[in-house]
Amino acid sequence: MSLDDALTVVRSAVPECVAVGFVDMKTGMLLGVKTVDSHPQEVLDLVAAATGELFQGPNVSAIEQTFKRIRGVKDDGHHFFQEIIIMSDNLIHVFQRCKRNEDMVLTVVCRISANLGMVLSKSRANLEQVEKAAAA
Repeated sequence: MSLDDALTVVRSAVPECVAVGFVDMKTGMLLGVKTVDSHPQEVLDLVAAATGELFQGPNVSAIEQTFKRIRGVKDDGHHFFQEIIIMSDNLIHVFQRCKRNEDMVLTVVCRISANLGMVLSKSRANLEQVEKAAAA
């Protein structure tokens, strides 16, 4: 399955989904996107940059390093923050790190009226499929 096909599956599976994207934080690129509306490229480019800042910004990195030091965990590149949920006025934004490649993030955006539990459940259920498609 192609990445575009996998993102289409996610958009269909997640309730009230208006957009889904796949970000490579290592390169800062949005590798794929499916939306119900068209958006200017400038906005799509900002999604990739914002995703990187959420997971790899200096304060988040400092928190992770502090937890590792306090817990005596060797810095093996693993990240504590795996999923970030942002509720805006009209939308639910879910950012999920991939399991095998933590530099890759699935981004799902739904209307605020969607059931948050179902949004998370369906997003999580499709994460592995999207990761496999991106690796192919």
